[in-house]
Amino acid sequence: MDFIDLFAGLGGFHLALRQLGHTCVFASEIDSTLRGIYKKNFNLDPAGDICDAAVADIPSHDILCAGFPCQPFSKAGNQQGFADRRGTLFDHVLRIVEHHEPTYVILENVPNLERHDGGKTWQALTSRLGEAGYDVDSHRLSPHQFGIPQIRDRLFIVGSRRGFGFAGFPWPDPHAAHAQLSITNILDTNPPDARRLSQQVVHCIDVWQEFLDLFPSDVKLPSFPIWSMEFGATYPYEDTTPFAVGPTELRKYHGSHGRPLTSISDEQLLQALPSHARAPQGAFPRWKVQFIRQNRELYATHRNWIDPWMPKILEFPSSFQKLEWNCLREDRDIWKYVLQFRPSGVRVKRPTTAPSLVAMTATQVPIIAWEKRYLTPREGARLQSMHELVSLPDTPTKAFEALGNAVNVELVRMIAAELLADHESMKALDAVAAS
Repeated sequence: MDFIDLFAGLGGFHLALRQLGHTCVFASEIDSTLRGIYKKNFNLDPAGDICDAAVADIPSHDILCAGFPCQPFSKAGNQQGFADRRGTLFDHVLRIVEHHEPTYVILENVPNLERHDGGKTWQALTSRLGEAGYDVDSHRLSPHQFGIPQIRDRLFIVGSRRGFGFAGFPWPDPHAAHAQLSITNILDTNPPDARRLSQQVVHCIDVWQEFLDLFPSDVKLPSFPIWSMEFGATYPYEDTTPFAVGPTELRKYHGSHGRPLTSISDEQLLQALPSHARAPQGAFPRWKVQFIRQNRELYATHRNWIDPWMPKILEFPSSFQKLEWNCLREDRDIWKYVLQFRPSGVRVKRPTTAPSLVAMTATQVPIIAWEKRYLTPREGARLQSMHELVSLPDTPTKAFEALGNAVNVELVRMIAAELLADHESMKALDAVAAS
């Protein structure tokens, strides 16, 4: 069957459907660099911005594939949805669907699409597909459920003009547990092109390692994020906020890492507080209140050894001053694990899976701590089941941005195999009925 690949990126849909024996007759991608990469990999020159494409010029096709932009619906973004220009790109998917009436539609987006704007966005999207003649079904899947060492929860949407019948669409079954998941399955050993850790990053990890070494061995490490800036802080947080109490009252307290606020100017006062405490709001959300309370209690219990350690963390930026330890009951050796320096802190994970690849900055690329290096783009491609790609963008930053926006090929392949098996069975039934 013929398919089209919209918002094509690196061509995840193309790889998946090509593996099943189908032919891409049209692709579109707004990024000129990715269009060049796509042409190298698939010998097909994608069109540019889909908004500029005339539907009559798009070839007839049986399957429409689109990983339309997720940023307008993601919890990590501003969630403007259809008010964001990128959120209106679904309208262009729909105009192609209405003109060409492909038998099948396969879409991918972030799970928050279902909940965005209280579910109104999702209701509008599925209603419009229904009005265009499609039965619609959706399901959340992640590569790690199928033996691929990446936790990447995504919403997949399928539509069929033939209908799915009473039982609905048979989604791939992730019931088989993969207890032996390991990121080492996709890693090269000390690849020569890997980006090494900077001295600052190594030093920060060493400082947090010292924290773990000092932490009493007979006490369980916290499961909540460790926010060192709350150690010694006393500003009000439970029933009000620093913003709400005002400068005069706030100077009675201590800010980040116990810094007295007494003589700080109005202009610098908020900067002396943790970044999570500066918002112009009258009350903090409950989760933030809980994290602040837990960290202050942690400090009160262990300040005898935290106080001598604390000056060492002060030289780092705010995001380096937080630790998310996701390795409970494991050895307290950071250098054994997979790390990620995120705005929310230094995240430490078991080496079973990689963090979800997102359109990340260079600093958020996963770290293979035991080799003191970052994940390489080629390893990232394996996490997206894109090992067949010959060409990737020529800089790690561009490569990881593209990989973070890509669909996982193996998940799409399994979904498409189920969807198109339905097509073959329907054809067989039609042939029987005709005879």
